[in-house]
Amino acid sequence: MSKFLTALAVPAVIAGVAFPVAAQAPAAPQFDTPAPVAFMEDLSSGAVLFAKDADRRMPPASMAKMMTVYTAFEMLKKGDIRLDQEIEVRPETWQKWHGPSAGSTMFLSPGERVSVANLLYGIVTLSGNDACVVLAEGLSGTEPAFVDRMNENAKKLGLTNSHFGTSNGWPDNGVTYVTARDLAHLAAATIEEHPKLYKQFYSRRDFTWGKTMGGNQITQANRDPLLGRVAGADGLKTGHTEEAGYGFTGSAEQNGRRLVMVLAGLTSFNQRASESIRFMDWGFRAWQSKPVVKSGRVVGQADVQMGDVTSVDLVAPRAVAVSVPAGTSPAVSGKIVYQGPLKAPIKAGTHVADLVVAAPGLSPQITPLNAASDVGEAGFFRRAWHGLTGMFG
Repeated sequence: MSKFLTALAVPAVIAGVAFPVAAQAPAAPQFDTPAPVAFMEDLSSGAVLFAKDADRRMPPASMAKMMTVYTAFEMLKKGDIRLDQEIEVRPETWQKWHGPSAGSTMFLSPGERVSVANLLYGIVTLSGNDACVVLAEGLSGTEPAFVDRMNENAKKLGLTNSHFGTSNGWPDNGVTYVTARDLAHLAAATIEEHPKLYKQFYSRRDFTWGKTMGGNQITQANRDPLLGRVAGADGLKTGHTEEAGYGFTGSAEQNGRRLVMVLAGLTSFNQRASESIRFMDWGFRAWQSKPVVKSGRVVGQADVQMGDVTSVDLVAPRAVAVSVPAGTSPAVSGKIVYQGPLKAPIKAGTHVADLVVAAPGLSPQITPLNAASDVGEAGFFRRAWHGLTGMFG
């Protein structure tokens, strides 16, 4: 099937929003970082603001735990598990994942019963390797079975350059690998598909679990370098191993504009903190978001084949914006792209097309468009008519 491109005239008015014309194309803001790998996306527009070796396969270290958490969120959403459901810590698991050689820990105890909610806090806030394995075993019977779920979710999300071999990102001779682009996509999916759970678990400053030999409670701080330092910061996950270096996948929202960033391969804890803050600040200061289409507004139509109607309205499920360099108003063009004609039946709310918005000198910014209404299959006579018209051109 051919790909249909529906062009929108420029300068133009789309859904009542005029696109201003600039005298010349603005230059994209520049950013330099010592991080070997870096990526930033503006979720309000779909614009990639920065990419440096963003498709290089690399070990994620503890950033892999984002997929562990996403998988648990999916199971919670489907009703397969509950937050108050308790899981017992197997002595064998405790034996393997305690002590200095086991990396970051929640300080679980053998035989202890811990709720799914507290294990999620232990994973997100404390980066507990022990918490990941206990959760994986409790939800799927074995860690490998849970990892299979992680990889199924990676495939569903289109993370084509990622694969998981453990639930906690522990070095496994290259079995586990990701890219910065895939990590950003996973972060965006977590935020957009599970907003309540994301808000509940990802922005906690510290968490208390376990006791010292002297009986004192153990409180550990969240390693997220943006929390409390960048306005609107609320996640996601740091990672560090000798092989991977210091990495971070983070997000912040300011004035309705949400950015997701990834840095990897940095050389120290302090460098990760300073570069993460500098990178996120640059994203908000050097770029601005210009509104294009209001949420729920009809943007155009797509042709339908073998349906009870010949076309369906396309709506933006969320407000559409375009990211442009701060202080500029470049000429903006848009086009609707879909594989067509669409085949009936179509359910209202289904993603069937994309709105591609572009400005001179900037990368295209893509926003999904959904079918505005249900489209049923054509009846016998309409199908017959489609057959005849198809035969005779």
